[in-house]
Amino acid sequence: MAEPLFSFGIIADVQYADIDDAMNYTRTRKRFYRGSAELLRNAARHWRQERVQFVVQLGDVIDGQNRWRGASESALEAVLREFDAIPAPVHHVWGNHEFYNFNRETLIASRLNSAPRNASGSDLIDKDIYAYAFSPAPGFRFVLLDAFDLSVIGRAKESEKHQRALRTLRENNHNLHDFNQPPVCAGLGQRFVQFNGGFSEEQIQWLEEQLTQADLSQERVVVFSHLPVLPGAADSICLAWNHDAVLSVLRSHRCFVCFMAGHDHDGGRSRDSEGSAVDHVTLEGVIETAPHSDAFATVQVFEEHMELKGRGRVEDLIISCPPLS
Repeated sequence: MAEPLFSFGIIADVQYADIDDAMNYTRTRKRFYRGSAELLRNAARHWRQERVQFVVQLGDVIDGQNRWRGASESALEAVLREFDAIPAPVHHVWGNHEFYNFNRETLIASRLNSAPRNASGSDLIDKDIYAYAFSPAPGFRFVLLDAFDLSVIGRAKESEKHQRALRTLRENNHNLHDFNQPPVCAGLGQRFVQFNGGFSEEQIQWLEEQLTQADLSQERVVVFSHLPVLPGAADSICLAWNHDAVLSVLRSHRCFVCFMAGHDHDGGRSRDSEGSAVDHVTLEGVIETAPHSDAFATVQVFEEHMELKGRGRVEDLIISCPPLS
C-alpha cells in the first residue's frame, strides 16, 4: 500500500469559553464550552501520534461570550496552549467569533496570524486582508481565504468595506433592528445575516491568480475558509454572501481539488455538479460535540486522492484529485 505524501489535521469551531454548558441561539442544541478544550486536547494528542506535517484550524477558536466577560485574551491563550502541544505548524482561519473578540488590527498582530513571514511582515495579499497561500509539499498549494473581508463585524464602522457590507445587509435583509435574524425567505437568501460576510473583488482576483499559477505549475490546490461556498455543503444560512463569485473562479481551474470550511456546526459534504465534480467539505463543530465524542480529522494526501479520516462525529471521505491535464 502506498504511503501518503503528507498528512495534516483539521478542526473547526472549537469556540472555547470557561463557562457552563448552554443551548445555542436557536435553543436546539447544547454547546459544551469548557469541554471543547478537552476535545481539542484529544485532537492534539492524536495528531502528535500520527505525526502530521501541519494542522488547519477552520475558525471560531474561542467563543464570542469571552468578550463580554473580559476573557478574550485568557481564552485565546488557553486554546493556543493546546495547539502548542502539537510539534507542527498550525494554520489559523478566522471566523466571526474571532471578530467578536478582537478587532482586525489586533488579530493581524496576534498568533492567530499564521501567514508565512517575509522581510516586511506577514505574507498577506494586503495589510488587512487575511488571506495567504503556502506549499506543504512539491506539487501542492494550499490557500486560506478571509471570508469576513466584507463584513460589518470585521471592519471599522467608518471603513468603505464596512459600509459596503451594511448596504448588502440592508438590501437583502429587512430585519433592520437585528441583522443576525435571517430574512423571511427560503433558500439561499437566508445567508444575508450579520454573522456571515463576503470576499472583496481584490481577494477574488488574488484567488484567480493563485489558481492560474497553480494550473501553469501543475500544482493541486486545496482552499480553506470559515464560510462554505457551495449550496448543499452546508445550510444556506451559513454560506458566504458572494459564494457564487468564488465558485465561478474555482470551477474554471483544473488544479482545484477540494474546499474545506467550518461555521455550520452540523457539518456537510457535497460534490459540485459543475466543472470537474470537486468535493466541498464542511467540518462538524467541536463546540456542539458531546464530551464522550470527538470532532476532528486527519487528511492523508496521495498522488491521485486524499483520504479524510474522521474521528467521532466526522465521517471518513475519499476525495479524488482531478487530472491536471
